[in-house]
Amino acid sequence: QLQASGGGLVQPGGSLSLSCTLSGITLDHLAIGWFRQAPGKEREGVSCITGSGSSSYYTDSVKGRFTISRDNAKKTAYLQMNSLKPEDTAVYYCAATVFGATLVQNGYEYWGQETQVTVSS
Repeated sequence: QLQASGGGLVQPGGSLSLSCTLSGITLDHLAIGWFRQAPGKEREGVSCITGSGSSSYYTDSVKGRFTISRDNAKKTAYLQMNSLKPEDTAVYYCAATVFGATLVQNGYEYWGQETQVTVSS
């Protein structure tokens, strides 16, 4: 029901835009979160946005570089990632919840397939 896409290989300092597309469910009332898991590390919350899009939150390491947004008409949420660093390399996931936006993965009922982001020269 959720499909993440847009990952790839990018050089440090570059940009990528991830998309999270929903099918079979309505996006409007769902908060969306982006998570990532680097090799050997636990999954962490990267960013989340409320159902209305009025509020968004970021983990400290991506503040000022990543921007989350959504287009409910297109049933798609986005994560624009700029000034990418090697430490951003991870598998990225999007998730959805009927409850409030949170960076805690246990707060999400719906999970999409991952997309790989690799930042390397």
